Amino acid sequence: MHIRLNGEDLAIDTGSTIASLLVHQGLAGRRVAVEVNGDIVPRGQHDAHVIAEGDRVEIVHALGGG
Repeated sequence: MHIRLNGEDLAIDTGSTIASLLVHQGLAGRRVAVEVNGDIVPRGQHDAHVIAEGDRVEIVHALGGG
C-alpha cells in the first residue's frame, strides 16, 4: 500500500504500524513525534496504530543543542 511520509510517497506493507514504520525508517528508539492525518499519535499507541492506505504521516525528530 502507499502512504505519504514527510511529503514523499512511500510503499509499505499492509497492516504496518507506526512502530514498524519507525523501525523501517531507522528511527526505532529515537525521540520522535508522529502525526497521522494531522493528529498526533502518542508514543504509547505506536505499536497499536495501524497505518491505512493513503495516510499522511509526518515524523519529526527531536534535536538537541543550544
